[in-house]
Amino acid sequence: MVLDLLPVPAVIVEIRGGKFHFEALNRPFRMAGLGTVAMDSPVVRLLGMRIRNFLESNETHLEIAWQFGDEVDCRYFRVMFARRAANRAQMRCLVTLVDQTSELRTEYSLRREMATDSLTGLPNRTGFSDELENAIGPDDRAGHAVLVINLDRFSRVNACMGGLAGDELLISVARRLKGALRGRDVLARMGGDEFGVLLVLDDGPNDALHVAKRVHAALANPFRLSDFEIRVDCAIGIAMGADNDGDPEDLIRNAQFAVKRAKKSGRTEVYHTRAFDIAREQFGIETELRRAIENGQMTLSFQPICDLASGRITSFEALARWTTEDGVKLSPNDFIPVAEESGLIVPLGRWAMEEAARTLAIWDAQAGGAGDVKVAVNLSAIQLQRDQIPAMVKGALDRHGICGSRLTLELTESAIVTDPDRIAQTMKALKDLGATLAMDDFGTGYSNLAYLQKLPIDLLKIDRSFVTGMLADRDKIAIVRAILSLAQALGMQTTAEGIETNELAQTLAALGCTYGQGYLYARPLEADQAFQLLTERNA
Repeated sequence: MVLDLLPVPAVIVEIRGGKFHFEALNRPFRMAGLGTVAMDSPVVRLLGMRIRNFLESNETHLEIAWQFGDEVDCRYFRVMFARRAANRAQMRCLVTLVDQTSELRTEYSLRREMATDSLTGLPNRTGFSDELENAIGPDDRAGHAVLVINLDRFSRVNACMGGLAGDELLISVARRLKGALRGRDVLARMGGDEFGVLLVLDDGPNDALHVAKRVHAALANPFRLSDFEIRVDCAIGIAMGADNDGDPEDLIRNAQFAVKRAKKSGRTEVYHTRAFDIAREQFGIETELRRAIENGQMTLSFQPICDLASGRITSFEALARWTTEDGVKLSPNDFIPVAEESGLIVPLGRWAMEEAARTLAIWDAQAGGAGDVKVAVNLSAIQLQRDQIPAMVKGALDRHGICGSRLTLELTESAIVTDPDRIAQTMKALKDLGATLAMDDFGTGYSNLAYLQKLPIDLLKIDRSFVTGMLADRDKIAIVRAILSLAQALGMQTTAEGIETNELAQTLAALGCTYGQGYLYARPLEADQAFQLLTERNA
């Protein structure tokens, strides 16, 4: 028989009198268990309608995927229907089957492995995305939410106790999280120390917040690792399906965005479109700011700092100003945080130092010789961490022929506490250049008095929040008096920010404050205006 020459199961099926008949079938077909009594054959029971439709069509070839059997021993075939010509009078065709069971089982197994985290046995990032795609349709987004859970202190455990301890901790965390969730919630390990949860919301958004509370409670007790008991908290971000008009995958990204905010705020955060819009605005500012720095579109303004005893201008604080290409004047409160987060604060700080030194050189030339007025330049905490500050400052001074004593470098308390030892070395190198070092916004940060004693700080700047309205607030007067007494005991000078009235300036002078800065003297001015004010006031 010709059919026996085929290596795959094959059968010739004919419909006569409305019934199926096997005209011929080969040995592989019988061995596959497909060749029982014709009418009871799986081919007839499960494929009968497909065969009939094929024979009643104008097709001469048709290929389909077919499976039969229960879930445990299900078999998969590629089925081909073929006939010489479309002839409805002769309802007859050849059916061949290629067994793909082994290949598909291997493929499903590999796919399952690729979608599973090998450490915890939970779905991984890919598997979690598949779960979302399968669970959330266009019409039932509102009934779902995604939580992203990011562990605190995990990197420290990994670094101090080793990878095995870190793995043990992740497995223990996964068990606790699983116990805190409901049976139908899907837990996944997204990667590293980040977990994801797909929630079904029975009672609306409050369900997600209740689950977040249970997760925090589940991690409240310390974990036992070797000889240590370690507490691991977490940050949780939530994205509600009702707020998502895009793909289910967007829910994960939104929840990850919310978890970043949760790390900063210290509480569970729910994703809101407005927060995303703000982030997009900041990315737009970052793009324009980078271009403005590269193209020299930034400017420096200078606000005078006066001796409270004599009224003479002793220095100017250099303040970055930016007008966008669209003519919008952006406040430093808008673009400085973006510059710090993106790392643009380093080139921005370098530009400010260069511009300050260049302006001093121009003023000296206009005055007919080297002057004695100083310029104060702010140093960001990020800039101090990432840049070689002493070399950068020295380079700017040398290029414009300015000595270091003409600079005051202002640091915030937060900049100092990030890495006190490294900052101390940087400050010593700056002092060797002759620069004056000032602590800006004193009293609003950590105010660790040990730093004042150990570090070579020359001047404390009293934050405007203590100075504004001081005359009507006894508590503020007490704080300012305490700062002035502390500075005097440590041999430091002081500058009060935010002075707007003569009465306030006179009171601060009577209390022993050295310098004053504020709108009483002038708002920030362009370089030419600042020089004109300097010559008029100090004449």
